[in-house]
Amino acid sequence: MENAKNKIMKNIKSSTPMELKDLVNYQDGQVVSKTLAQNPHVSLTLFAFDQGEEISTHSSHGDAMVYVIDGTAEITIGEEQFQVPAGQTILMPAEVPHAVSAPEKMKFMLTVIF
Repeated sequence: MENAKNKIMKNIKSSTPMELKDLVNYQDGQVVSKTLAQNPHVSLTLFAFDQGEEISTHSSHGDAMVYVIDGTAEITIGEEQFQVPAGQTILMPAEVPHAVSAPEKMKFMLTVIF
């Protein structure tokens, strides 16, 4: 049985095999997110982007790693643009402006280490 008081991760069942891509659902015209962990050292969030949605250029105080689990993400880091398909990952370095957009429906896990 899970002890919620001592639980570090949230919004995910312990000791239960599951498909990561099934933990967040697409919604028409939206970016959907589900936080799995958040503390001063790490942030772990699942995202589902409808086609054409984006998160505009911004920067983070931590290194941010995107792991694409469905579709293809278009990632801009500084002045470079990358097409990152399902099964691939890319690191967005701390303090470097970056943006994420969805040329098609896509899901990814974002891990930020501070």
